[in-house]
Amino acid sequence: MTDDAPASQDPERNRLTGRLARTAKVGANLSGAGLTFAAQSLFGGDKGDEKIARALAAALGKSKGPLMKVAQMVSTIPDFLPPEYAAELSQLQAEAPAMGWPFVKRRMRAELGAGWQDSFADFEKQAAHAASLGQVHMATMHDGRRVACKLQYPDMASAVESDVGQLKTVLGLFKRMDGSIDPTAMVDEITDRLREELDYAREAKHMALYELMLRQHDFVTVPDPVLDLSTDRLLTMTWMDGKRLTAFEDAPQETRNRIAEMLFWTWWGPFNSHAVIHGDPHLGNYQVTGEGTGLNLLDFGCIRVFPPEFVSGVVDLYRALSKDDFDATFAAYEKWGFEGLSKELVEVLNIWARFIYGPLLDDRVRSVADGVTAGEYGRREAFEVRRLLKEKGPVKVPREFVFMDRAAIGLGAAYLRLGAELNFYQLFNESLDGFDIEKVAARQAEARAAVGL
Repeated sequence: MTDDAPASQDPERNRLTGRLARTAKVGANLSGAGLTFAAQSLFGGDKGDEKIARALAAALGKSKGPLMKVAQMVSTIPDFLPPEYAAELSQLQAEAPAMGWPFVKRRMRAELGAGWQDSFADFEKQAAHAASLGQVHMATMHDGRRVACKLQYPDMASAVESDVGQLKTVLGLFKRMDGSIDPTAMVDEITDRLREELDYAREAKHMALYELMLRQHDFVTVPDPVLDLSTDRLLTMTWMDGKRLTAFEDAPQETRNRIAEMLFWTWWGPFNSHAVIHGDPHLGNYQVTGEGTGLNLLDFGCIRVFPPEFVSGVVDLYRALSKDDFDATFAAYEKWGFEGLSKELVEVLNIWARFIYGPLLDDRVRSVADGVTAGEYGRREAFEVRRLLKEKGPVKVPREFVFMDRAAIGLGAAYLRLGAELNFYQLFNESLDGFDIEKVAARQAEARAAVGL
């Protein structure tokens, strides 16, 4: 993997001119939403929040890039936004028109040099996939291997820094209208993960980390990075073939249950053993192989490596809830990093915790939530928690909570899409077999050292 070029030779590093141009563009798009907010503040109306939410979604949809990705991200965290905003922003699509062949040639030449095409037997000119931060092209190596070349769009570092500032402005609207949650630490967490997504050298290490952590599970496959054809803004990896998760919604119950069980171990296994999660619950990041006997795990830009003590808090809370021990739940939230807690606030937080942990506390074969659609999973409970926090709060949510919550909701929604019926209690307790936080810390340190993280 090539080293970073000096800042003076890298025109795409975080530049002031790039940030200013991006801020002007996004600011113009958001101005309409701001005017809508001002009008509704003056004149009110029963549908005020819905109108602001629609205006904001329209503005963000025009902005594309990192800010739209962040909007989608926060919309999948049920307790982060008021329901009107979550509903509108969740409809934003991260898909974007692909950049054309002239861009591809310039990017590949900049990353691999003038003779880049000599490295491939074939390179598809049309993108196989395009998203908010980059696009993917299929290529064939001279030895016959098919690879995916993930190319980052120009000036993304500047766009991220500009959009982070805009994000704080946008969330200021929510805080003024709602005020039940202090989002400060959560914004910092989202910002850091977004910056990491631009570092393809780090993503290659994440890929190696997951291959190591999931090695004991022969049903899951992780792409292999091709390091000599990768840089900070180009990631080349083995091409993965498989079917989308949604293709199995009508499969036999046994098949759907098997896929859901594989998802469980792919997500909870690394968390309970190494304090690491895959933080992007998008269904497109999983492929099913062998007609339901295998799983491909994709996209390693949004990986959260936790302090091991945080995982200890997660396990402590589970055990406290299973024993209905209120004082122990209070201590677990403090271990997580929640600040300024009171008895009333913990009682409210326990409503959400009992929802998230509910299937794991119930020793029987069941769905993750009866009579609930994947899109509505967690919405009703989050609305009730937010309502109560307005009375008892606000609460300052620790940054580590953000992607843990988001990924858990995404995983639950995937179970609902599959209509899976499992004994989640038995699975979770099996994953905790021999759990020891010192061993978790040692495994994490060893794994990070092995992959250079």
